[in-house]
Amino acid sequence: MKKSISTFLKHPTKDNSNRSANPAVIRASTILFNTMQELYQHEKKIKKHQKISHYSYGRYGSSTTIELENILKELEQAFHVFLTGTGFGGVALAIMSLCRPGDEILVSDNVYGPTKEISEKLLKEFNVTANFYNPDSFEDLKNKVSKKTKMILVENPGSNTFEFQDLSKIVNLAKKKNIFTFLDNTWGTPLYLKPLKLGFDMSFSSATKYFSGHSDAMGGSLAVNKKVFKQIMFFYKLSGYRMSADEAYLIIRGLRTLDTRLKQHYENTKQVINFLKRQKKIKEILYPYKSSSKNYKLWKKYYSGATGLLSIVIKSKKKSSVIKFVNSLELFGIGYSWGGFESLAILQELRSRKKDEYLQGRYFFRFNQDEHIVRLHIGLEDPKDLINDLKKSLRYIK
Repeated sequence: MKKSISTFLKHPTKDNSNRSANPAVIRASTILFNTMQELYQHEKKIKKHQKISHYSYGRYGSSTTIELENILKELEQAFHVFLTGTGFGGVALAIMSLCRPGDEILVSDNVYGPTKEISEKLLKEFNVTANFYNPDSFEDLKNKVSKKTKMILVENPGSNTFEFQDLSKIVNLAKKKNIFTFLDNTWGTPLYLKPLKLGFDMSFSSATKYFSGHSDAMGGSLAVNKKVFKQIMFFYKLSGYRMSADEAYLIIRGLRTLDTRLKQHYENTKQVINFLKRQKKIKEILYPYKSSSKNYKLWKKYYSGATGLLSIVIKSKKKSSVIKFVNSLELFGIGYSWGGFESLAILQELRSRKKDEYLQGRYFFRFNQDEHIVRLHIGLEDPKDLINDLKKSLRYIK
C-alpha cells in the first residue's frame, strides 16, 4: 500500500522481536559473526551498498543508527544518509571528504558561523581556498567560479538573515562546471524541500533541530547521491564521525511527529508575524511573508511549507535597551540552537564591513549602527501568550 510521508513517519520502524512499537537501542563496539566467511560476505554487502541490518564494526554505527538512516533515506529520496554526532559534524564530513589541497570552495556568505570558520580558517591550513559570495546575487556566485572550484556550499535560507537563493540556477551552473553542490536544508527540512531531487549532490540537516524537536539530542544528517557516496564513505569510516545509538533513538522518536510539529510551528509563526509587522520599533521582519518580496517568490518556487525561525531588525540607538528587551522575555529562552518545542530569542552580533570588504568572508548583510538583529524561534506554546510576552517586552526598547 502506498503511504503518504505523514503516515510513513508514524510507522517507520519497530522492534518486532520484542514486540515494541519503538526500535531497540543497540550500543555496540564489537559485532560478532558465526564464521569468517559470514564476515567476508557482510563486508562485501556493505561495499556494494546492499541492504544490511548491522555494520561490521561499531565505529560505523549500529542497527539503531541504520534504522534512522533508512527513515531519512526515504524522507530525503537519497542514495545514502550519513549520520554524525553533531550537526556541524555533517558539514565537516562533506568538506573534508571532497576537498583536497589546491581546491577552492564557494560559500554563501550567510552560512552558520562554524561553517564559515572551518571554510575560512581551517581549510586555509590545508591549502584549500574559501571564497564567499553574496547570497542575494547569482551573478556574484557565477563570477567567482574558477577552474579550481570543487564545491559550492549553500545555506538556504541563511539562518540569521534569511536570504533565499535560486537553487536551480546554482545546480545548473555547478553541473556545467562539474562542481559538487551542498545545501544546508535545516530550516526547511526534507519535508518541505528535497535538495537531491533538485540536483544537489548533498543535502544536510542538523538533526539537533527539527528532526529531534525536543532539545535533548544532537546529530547531523548528510544525505548524498551516488556520485559522492564512495568518497564520503571512505572518510566517514576512517574519521569515526558517527552518531550514538541513544541519539539515533531520540531522533527517530522526534521524526514521528515532524510533520505535525512543523505545521504548528508555522501556524504560530504566522500569528506572531501578524503582530510584529504592526510594531513601529521593528524595522523589518526577515521571513518569507511578503508576497511581493524576492525571498517570498523564491520560497514559494521551491518549498512546500515554512517553519518557525525568523529574525527581526530592531531600530534603537541604545543596544542596552535591545538587550533588556531580550532579557525581559519570559516565554522565550535565551540560547543557541532552535527547532525544539520551546520559543527562543537571541541578539545576533552581526556587523557588516565596507562594500569592498564583505566579499572577504564576513557577513555582508548591511544595517546601520542603530539597527539590531534579534533571532526568534517560535515554539509550540499558545501564540497568544507569545504575542503578549513580546508586547510586554517591546516597551523596553528606546
